[in-house]
Parts: sequence; structure tokens; C-alpha cells
Amino acid sequence: MSGPARAPRDAARLLATAAERARAGTGRLVLLRGATGTGRTTVLEAAAEEAAAHGMRVLRVRCSAGDSAVPFAALLQLQGPVPLFADLVSGGDEQATTAGLWRVLRSYAEQPPLLITVDDVHLADAASRRWLAEAARLMDRLPIVLAVTERSQYDVDPPAQGLAHSLSPALVTTHTLPPLSDDAAAAVARSVFPDAPDAWIEDCVRAGAGNPLLLRALLDDLSDGSHPVVPRTSAALYPGAFPAAVQWWLDCAGPATAEVARTLAILDEGWDHEPSAGAGFPALHVPSLLAELSGADPARVAGWITAMTGLGLLRPDGAGRARYAHPLLRDAVLAGVPADRRRAAHRKTAEAMLHLGASSELVARQLLLTDVVDVPWAAPVLQDAASLALREGHIEDAVAFLRRALAEPLSDEGRQRLLTELGSLEYAVPGSSAAILTLTEAMRLPGPPQERVRAAVALGTALTGRGRTRAGVEMLRSLYDALAERPDLVSVLRQAFLQLSETDQVVRQEAYKRLAEAADRAPESVSTAGHAFLVKYAVTAGQSSAEEAMLRLRALLAEPADLLSEPYLLGTAAAVAQWADELDEAEGLVERGLAGQRPDVLHPMQEALVNTRMDIVAARADYARLLADPPPAAANPTNAHAHALSALVQTGRVAEAERLADAFDLRTAPGSWELIRFLYARGELRAATGDPAGALHDFLECGRRQSAREVFSPVVTPWRTAAAECHLALGDPQEAVALVEAELRLARVWDTPRTVGRALRVLGTAIGGRQGLDLAQEAVGLLRGGPAGLELVAALLALGRQLTASGESSRARDILREAAEIAERLGAIRLRDLAEEALRASGARRPATRTGAASLTDSERRIAELAAGGRTNAEIADLLHLARRTVETHLTHSYRKLGIRRRSALSQALTTDDTAGGASPTVGRDAQRTCDPGGRGTS
Repeated sequence: MSGPARAPRDAARLLATAAERARAGTGRLVLLRGATGTGRTTVLEAAAEEAAAHGMRVLRVRCSAGDSAVPFAALLQLQGPVPLFADLVSGGDEQATTAGLWRVLRSYAEQPPLLITVDDVHLADAASRRWLAEAARLMDRLPIVLAVTERSQYDVDPPAQGLAHSLSPALVTTHTLPPLSDDAAAAVARSVFPDAPDAWIEDCVRAGAGNPLLLRALLDDLSDGSHPVVPRTSAALYPGAFPAAVQWWLDCAGPATAEVARTLAILDEGWDHEPSAGAGFPALHVPSLLAELSGADPARVAGWITAMTGLGLLRPDGAGRARYAHPLLRDAVLAGVPADRRRAAHRKTAEAMLHLGASSELVARQLLLTDVVDVPWAAPVLQDAASLALREGHIEDAVAFLRRALAEPLSDEGRQRLLTELGSLEYAVPGSSAAILTLTEAMRLPGPPQERVRAAVALGTALTGRGRTRAGVEMLRSLYDALAERPDLVSVLRQAFLQLSETDQVVRQEAYKRLAEAADRAPESVSTAGHAFLVKYAVTAGQSSAEEAMLRLRALLAEPADLLSEPYLLGTAAAVAQWADELDEAEGLVERGLAGQRPDVLHPMQEALVNTRMDIVAARADYARLLADPPPAAANPTNAHAHALSALVQTGRVAEAERLADAFDLRTAPGSWELIRFLYARGELRAATGDPAGALHDFLECGRRQSAREVFSPVVTPWRTAAAECHLALGDPQEAVALVEAELRLARVWDTPRTVGRALRVLGTAIGGRQGLDLAQEAVGLLRGGPAGLELVAALLALGRQLTASGESSRARDILREAAEIAERLGAIRLRDLAEEALRASGARRPATRTGAASLTDSERRIAELAAGGRTNAEIADLLHLARRTVETHLTHSYRKLGIRRRSALSQALTTDDTAGGASPTVGRDAQRTCDPGGRGTS
């Protein structure tokens, strides 16, 4: 072990060398210097014992601050072993006493060599210090070693000159004891706790702060084994050797240093969170701030920070701020500081930081630890900090800032706005129950009507999200009369009412019935967004074609819309456009809608827009994006869980899919459209794992719940064709045909290739024979007109199977290879395996998927092209809103498919379409052939 670990041995070696010289008749002053707690006394005592063991006589002096006013008080300690000292010191004449002391000492040293140890000479009285300095000049004439320890630590108040300041360096051997290195401290801790985990030892090392005294005291406190983790507060160690050692360290440093140390600890309390990006507070400001708060000299404060960092008691954090090495050390420094003084210091700190240009977040963290400051800047600073925290995704921090802002004096309007924002954020905190109460208080305040409506919409959204849909919509309805003079605001409440009613089938039916009656009675009385809701209702009820619906919605989008109503119009139109397979248009509408949303205010269209964006990703079969991040934890399944479950099934990750499906008890889940979507996804899982009966139950239950909500169109979930495939697997073609024919009638009303093609494909499989083959070919022809997706793969697979059954194996193999290649590009492993299984059944020798550029999925190609263009993985992740690990996984797969090993080869590989397709055999999954729902609709 190197460095500080050798320090005690190095000091002992110096003293041993001095002792050898003393035995030869030449003495020396050996000065051991070091900061408080670095072990000066321990080294000195060890040297005395070693000297005595080798026949030297030892005289000991231990200086004390309490005796500093008494002349020669330190040397009086020698009167025991050398009684003549007492007579000389009591004379009162310093010059005569000094000469006499030297004569007695020289006479005493004529016997065997002598070691005089003087511990803490900096505390000695002035007369004794002068005598010791003078004796050092003559020490080389006698067989005496004068071993002295002296505190050498940078304090805010400049210390007195040291013992050796007037001596020639040739007369003094000086050794400074450094702090413990981390390795040396870890070795000490490990010697006491040999079986402790590495993390625990590391925590001890940080709390010990490189100081042997503090480390030993901490290990003593932890020796009873009752601390599985190193505490963060001194109270956990009560009464505790560690807190006492810290207080002794402060006392030794003097009142000015102790004041600065405690002020820094108060500041440190407000720095327990890493500052957000762009919220930096330059380290060079901290000394100025600390000096201003403590009243100390800024230059001395800066020097103290540097010195304490060198000793290990302070460590810079990620923002460059000097902080205590461990929260326990900080807490021990704060022990005894009254709470009101700490709050006052935090207020003063906040003001000083504001004037020094610190970010709102850093100022706000100090305000969190104060009482009400009642100044105009406090609430805006806290609100600005909340906005920054929210942008960084730190919702709980944002909540804390807004709650603190509420303590400041505010107008009714400002308080209402703040309560609405706070309640919205509280709703987003997992497990929080405060949102409803906060939003209710906001709605009841006598603020401007628009602010009241905003609070009411947020409250209705929160109530609905907590399963209280009827309470939420009734609360909105109760405001109609009170706002009769503001029809624009009543219209907004009605739109929120309609959107929230989607979660409850009874409320939904009532809401749309009233809306339709109003539109029939007086169309001009219904807002643009209200007419959009009616279009959406007609679509889900199976009463409108995609072309008609989109024409009507585009006309509505062209009409003027007020800012409060626009989100409802955009969100409703985006959902219908996604069903109509106008995915680019739908995506543009979603982005427009989300751009107008405030993340700090609950709005019913916020979640709807996010769900539609997810539906668009699913419609494009972008499984990597769907699975980039796990869905959020929730008591009941959400749209995100449904999409994740379906994506796991399609990508062949069945075990993960089963774990996700088993995470929810659907028997107790409240009825909602999200539950319907999850039921459909679970049916897909059961069908893919050979449980057609279980899958049929899920699909039929899905249909029952949709029908109860008057949702008959297959645009939401194509449950009829999915159930029909299960009937086929169970040997019941008659029921299958009836279901498919019903879906085909509805699909032809909507009239998009995806819905009609799916129904034709399943009907062809159910009927079989030449008619079935014709239907399958028609389905493939329809689906080729759109982007290659799951439905096209499923139709090709069905057509290939029927061609094989009719004896056209050669043609079947071409069709099935195409299905396998498209499935491979999409990452649809389940369908790819089914296609390769069908290839083997058709007699293909090597049913393998292609490699090369053509085999990349859409996501893999997009990421590979960005990487080839010089983007880093981090930049790609930010650009595509993916996890960095997802980007790395995609690139790994792309390298394998392209047959390359380096990023630099991407560009050339992407421009070379490997039509030969290096074969890589795949193993077909044992799946039910006929229970094969080839894809699912999105809503």
C-alpha cells in the first residue's frame, strides 16, 4: 500500500533515525505536523514506547489550551520526572528560568539518551514555546531528541506562527501526516469488518473523509452490527463517538472556521439533488457566497475549501460545488445548529444566489428549506423551477416546488392557476392521492371563468382516470348554468364531457345521444369539435366509410377553431385518420395536438393523443419502438400494455408476453376501452401459444364489450375474424363463416384495404376450395395497394397455404418466401416462423429468410442509415425517441444481416441489395396452423 498508508511508518522511521543520532551524542528537533485527527498523537506515543523499549529515557509533555495563559505551564509537566524543573519555573524571571531549565536538562541528559515528546505544541503557553524553540537551536550538542507535534491545518482565521518558523531548516526534521487515501481507509474498515459488502465499506470510507480520527470513531459506532447501511444522520448513532469527534474537530478549528463549516453544511442541505441540465452554478461562486453568508474573508474561505478538499472532508459534486464527503458528516457538522437559524440561512442563501445569477432550480431548492419569505420573486422562481424539473422528467421535484410556492402570498387567480398545475402534477405521481383535493380547491376559487374551466377540466380528467367517470362528467355538467354567459367555455366543457365519457359505456351512450339530438335540432349550436366527435361515433358504429369520414373531418379542420377547442378537434381527427390508414396525416395531427398541450395541466386529450401516436407506431409494425421502454407500472392494463403485449407476441417473445399478461387480474379491472384492447392482445397471445379455446373466449368477450358500447366497426379491434380463426382451429367452420361474413359487411362499409383484405383472407381460409383461393388472392391484391404490413404477410401466408393444398406448390413457395421476407423486415418473428413452416410443408428444401439490405426491418434501416450518415448512438436515440440500448441492439442485428463488423462499412452495405440473400436457417415455431390471427386493428 502506498501514499498515506505509509505515513505512520515514515514518521516512526524518522524518529528512530533521530534516536540513533541521539545515542551518538547529536540531538535533533523532529516536528510532526498534520491536520486535526490525522494521528499525530498516536504516532508520538508509539515513538515513545519504541524509544523506551530501546533504553532511552522518555519525558512527556501534553499541551492544553486551558494552560496557555500560565508561563511555563507546559514545562511544569516535567517536574514529576525532573523535580528541579518545578523550582526553576516558579522563579518568575523568564530569562533566568530559561537558562536554568537548559542547565538542568543538559545535566539530566548526561545519562542515557533522552526523548522529550511535546504533543500539540500549538496549544502551549508562549514561554514554553520560546524555550522549546531556543532549546532546538542547541539540541545538536546533546543526546536528546525533541519530538513535537503541531496542528497544521488551513483555518479561516490565520493561525499563529509555528514552532519552527524562526529556526533554520537544518535544525529541524519535519514530517507532515497526510490524510488517509481511500485504499488505506478501506483497509482500516475491512480490518474491523472483514465480511462487510464492498458498498458498505465504500460508504464508511466516504463518511470517514480521509480522517483517521473520524473513521475510527465511526467504526466504533457501527461495531454493534445494527447498521446495514451507513446512516445519513447523527441521530442514528446517538450518543455516538462520530458526532463527538466532528464537534472536537470543529472546536480545534476555531470559531471562524466552525462558522464557515456550519454555513457550508446549511448550503449543502439544499444541494441533495443533482441540478438539471442548464442549471449549473459555477464552483467559483461558492466561496463568494459562503463568505457573504458567514461574514468571513472570501480569500480565506476559498483557501479553506481548497484545503478541506485536499484533506478529503469536502468533495466536488457534478456541478463543481464543494460538498461534504458524506451526508452523515454534514449532519454531524450541523448538530446543535437551531432550526430557525438554518431556515434563515437558507433564505439568505436563496437571495444571494439569485443576485449571483444562479438558476431558478438552485434558488428554489434553498427556498424549500425556508419559511415564507413574502417577496415578489419567490413564487415565480419556484414556478420556473417546477417547469424546468418537469421538462427533465422530475415530476416529484416539480410538485415540491409548486407546493412551496403555495405558501407565498398569491392573488386568487394566481393561486387558482397554481393549484391546477399542482393537482395535475400530483395526479402523475404514482400512489399520490392529493390530486383530487387540490384540483377541487382550484375549481372552487373565485378566479376568472377561463381559469375555473381549466381547473374543472383537469379535475374531470383526474376523476375519470381514478375510475370515477360519472362523478367527473357530472362535475363538468354542473358548471353549464354558471357559465351560461360564456357559451365558448360551455362548449369546451361539453367537449371534455364527450372525451371523458369514452371510459364508461353508459355515460358514453347518454353523451352521444344528447349530442346527436342537438346536432339534429340546431347544427349551428354544436361546435366544430362536437361535429368531429359525431363523425368518430359514426365510424365506430359502422355507419361511415373512411373516405366520407376523412372528407368531413378535413372540412372541419379547415374551419376556424378557438385554442381551447382545437385539441379535441385534432385528437378526434387523428384517431379517425389512423383508422383510415392515413398514417402520415394522423401523425401530423397528433404532433399538432401535443404541441398545444401543457405538460403541467391535466387535459383529457393529452392521453388520447399519446395513445393515438402509439396506435400509429403499431399500425406501422414498428415493434422496436413499441418495446423500447417498458410500459409504466399500473394497477390496470392500459393501451401501452396492450400494444406491448401484442408486440411481444409478434416478435416471438412469448415468455415475456405471458408474464405481462399474467400481471393483471382482468376479472377485477374496471370496464374501459383499454381493457378491451388488452383482452384482444391476450387473445393473440393465447392463439399463438396453441390455446384456441382461451383465445376464443378473449375475442368474444372483447366483442361483447365493444358491442355494449355501440362500437361495431372492425377499425377498433377485428375481434370477429380473430374469433373465426379460433373456431376454425376448434373444428367449427360454420360459426367461423358467420362471424367473418358479419365483419366483411362492416369492413366494406369502412372500405379500407386493411379491414376488407383481412376479412377476405379469413373468409377464404374458412371456405376453402377454389372460392377460398380466389378470396385469398383478392385479399393479397387489395393489401398490396398499401404499405407492406402484417395483414399483407398474413394474406400471403393464407394464399400460400391454399396454393399448396391445391397442388400449386411452386407458386406457393414464391408467395411464402415473399411472406417470410416481409415478416423478417418487419421483425414479425411469429409470422416469419409460420411462413417458413408453410414453406417446408410445400416442399421447399431450404426455407430460409434472406439477409442483406433487403432483410432489414424499417426500424433497423432507419437507424442504420442515420448511423451511416455519421450520427452517434446517443444522437440517434434522441432523434427517434428511443433508448440508447435499443439503438445498439438494432445496429447489432443490422451488422449481422449485412455481414459487416464495422460502422464504417454501413454506407456501402446499405446501397448493395443482396438479392442472393445469404440463407440463415430458422426454426419454425410449433403453432396452431389455423388459429392464426395475422394481425390486429388499432384504435
